[in-house]
Amino acid sequence: MTILGVALLALCTLIGVFLGDLLGVLLQVKANVGGVGIAMMLLIAARIWLIRHGRLSHATKLGVEFWATMYIPIVVAMAAQQNVVAAVSGGPIVIIAAVSTVLLCFAATALLGRLGGRSTTSAEVEHGGAVIAGDTDDAPLSKAPLSPTPLHRSARR
Repeated sequence: MTILGVALLALCTLIGVFLGDLLGVLLQVKANVGGVGIAMMLLIAARIWLIRHGRLSHATKLGVEFWATMYIPIVVAMAAQQNVVAAVSGGPIVIIAAVSTVLLCFAATALLGRLGGRSTTSAEVEHGGAVIAGDTDDAPLSKAPLSPTPLHRSARR
């Protein structure tokens, strides 16, 4: 059921917020440090674990995938609550930390992309290209027509 996906998200959010608050206390910061990010990483890990053990039904998977796609708007909304001006006025270390974090994330994404070993064209991409090109059969991209199919006279009227 889709509600199980939402329940899994709620559980991950509660654990993530708790760990974010705990991390804030350990770092002596009066804020939640990365609670939403921790929650989303827990959601991704839980989804992968459930799939590998065959315990994730299709409806639950849809609920989890919906909230996983909502990650960026949630993070933007959470970041809008932060006092960025006060943080930047604290000194240059904030800007250095922010820039180094972004660069580290870019490097990690590139590294994971190379280690993943996926081919650049998959069957789904080829099928999507064939459909866009006008071939609605299950033919691969190489068999798709190069130009749009002309309309019949009855369809032009």
